[in-house]
Formats: sequence, structure tokens, C-alpha cells
Amino acid sequence: MARIRIPSTVVILFVTVQTGFLLFMFARYSSFMPQAVEKPSQVHILILSSWRSGSSFVGQLFSQHPSVFYLMEPAWHVWVTMSQNSAKVLHMAVRDLVRSVFLCDMSVFDAYMPWKRNLSDLFQWAASRALCSAPACDSFQRTDITSEMACKTLCGRYPFSKVEEACKTYSHVVIKEVRFFDLKVLYPLLTDPSLNLKIIHLVRDPRAVVKSREQSVKALARDNGIVLSTNGTKVEDSKYKVMQEVCRSHVQIYETATLKPPNFLKNRYLMIRFEDLVRDPLSEISEMYKFADLNLTPRLKSWIYNITHGQGPGKKKEAFKITSRDAVSVSQAWRSVLPFQKVKKVQEVCKGAINMLGYQLVDSEKEQRDLTLDLVLPRRQNQFSWLSFNPKH
Repeated sequence: MARIRIPSTVVILFVTVQTGFLLFMFARYSSFMPQAVEKPSQVHILILSSWRSGSSFVGQLFSQHPSVFYLMEPAWHVWVTMSQNSAKVLHMAVRDLVRSVFLCDMSVFDAYMPWKRNLSDLFQWAASRALCSAPACDSFQRTDITSEMACKTLCGRYPFSKVEEACKTYSHVVIKEVRFFDLKVLYPLLTDPSLNLKIIHLVRDPRAVVKSREQSVKALARDNGIVLSTNGTKVEDSKYKVMQEVCRSHVQIYETATLKPPNFLKNRYLMIRFEDLVRDPLSEISEMYKFADLNLTPRLKSWIYNITHGQGPGKKKEAFKITSRDAVSVSQAWRSVLPFQKVKKVQEVCKGAINMLGYQLVDSEKEQRDLTLDLVLPRRQNQFSWLSFNPKH
């Protein structure tokens, strides 16, 4: 059989023409396509913190806003259902649940809750003003400041389907979580085009956290076991092993977000210290609201003043409740309550976090008790700023 020989120059010319034609058609087709992916209509805010760090208080600052649908620690259901596992193993399940909640898809709870359920089956549901007002519950208006006690009395028997229905009516979905220990776990959510996610990282002086944890030892025992991978055994944190992990996670999150971070984190990470928040509430809250694209209303201003200017540091039975307290006294209570030997131990296991987050170590009981000595250092001038960020370096 005769073979036809085609010169290589002809082949090259043919391929070149074909490639040019394909590029031309692609360019024409692309001109009819949107040039950028539109952001989702809702804003998604994750308050990322740890137990006893003031996160319930910060959660309420968002929950009481009339534009916000808020849930407090929905991943509690994951940890309770799968408590034999470690925190690291549960990261993916927690992340998937958080993503579904941000998208107002509450079917994700089917795996963790009874089939027939009401609002009251959701962990800390009454901490959400959105679940105490229409369309979830008819007893309050969106602009009302609600209390958990009143909400539990009037709204608990509404069907669980109201959670998803209410979520879809808000411009902002805010979740407070204490069950993430690695910022990189959240990268799939930060790069998900269906989400418009921003992260508020709330930290607190580890010595104050320890003092607060001592008020709720039994309530934290199961979570301690998961953090320490004890295969479902509840444990106390007498040797501060959990605190060591918590401090390590804060350092990891902060360093990941500020030391050569990925470009998709630009303008989407904000670190807040609890001590700054209670010293100058309106300024810090205004910064958080601006970050979240929310406005501070006169009613909220008045409510914030009232809950931060109460009497004393609060009682032990109020450990998980938001009540009117002297917020500055709360933040400094550890200095007069904790024995210096405990403070030394905490400083040993959390020294890196204390230094990095801007707190001053104490070298003696005298320094600890001297309240004229400010242990909350001014925000450092070299603290990370996105204005100086250049992804090419």
C-alpha cells in the first residue's frame, strides 16, 4: 500500500492554524461569560475561639443584631455524637457541619439529632435572638433584645424546620465555634465560592482562661477528653494539658493568618483580644461590625453599655450565661484569685501564646497582685497589617 508523506512544515502549519482558531473561538465564547464570580448575597462570619475566652459574650454582640442569624457552637452535636474520636479526627465533620449551617442547610443535623425535633433540641438555641423572633418564633421582634430565659419559655416548642426558614431571611450568618484548632482546616471554606466567609479570632489571657475554666470543670470534662484523645473518657485538666493545646492552637492560627498568609485571607481575618474589648467596648465592637459589614444601632449601644457595666465579676452559676457584669473586673479577676504557683504553671505551658498575643508575664506574686501594673501590653507596632501585605514576597 502506498503511503502519503506529509511534510513536517505542513503539519506544523496545520496545528498552528487549528490552535489559532480554537483560541479565537474561546475568546469569543468567553466574552459572553461573566468575568468574575459574584459573591454570595449573605455574609458569613466565624467567631473562632476557645472555651472560657469571652466568646459567648462576643457571640451575643452579633446575635442581638437585627441583621444576624446566629448559632452558638453547633459542632457540639458532632463532638457529643462522636466523642470516642480526637479533635483532629473530628475537624472534617465539624467543618462540613459549619459549611452547611452557613448555607442554611439544616439537614446536616439529621445525623446528630432525633428525627422529630423542635428548636429546643439544638444546642444553646435560646442564645440566638434569631430563633426567638419571627419567622422562627412569633413572641419577639427582630429589633428586640432577647433573653435566654424568656426565649426558652416562649419559643422552645416551635418545629426545628423554623431554623432553616429563619436562616434564609438574614443578610448575615454568624457562628461561634471553639472546636477548631488549625486555621488550615478552614481553607476549603475560605476558598469556597458559595461562601463569603470572614474570621474573627478571639483570644484571651490564658491565665484568665484558667481561672474561668475552674468555674466549669465538670462541664468541660468531655471536651477535655476529646482534645486529649482519651477515647471517650472524661478528664479534668489539672495538669493544664488542654490549656497547652489551646494555647498552641491560638499561636498556630495567628501565625498562619499573619506570617506569609495565602492571598485569599486578605481582609478576611481579624484578631480581637478580650481585654481590649472590655476596656473599650464601643471602639472594639465598632471595629468588628465594620469588618463584618454591620452597623451599630443606638439600641445595641445602650445594651452593650448595660452588660459591660454591671456589678462585680459574676457568680459561679453564671459561668455560661451573659449577664450584666463589670467586664474589666472579670478580665482581671485571675490576678486576685489564682495562687501564684498555678499562674507560674500556666505561664510555663502557654508562654509562647502569652508573648505572641501581647500579655506580660509576672515573675512574682507581688507583680501578680499589683493591679497598677498593666499586664495587657499595647498592640505592637509590628503587629500584622494587610496594608503592608504583598503576596509576591
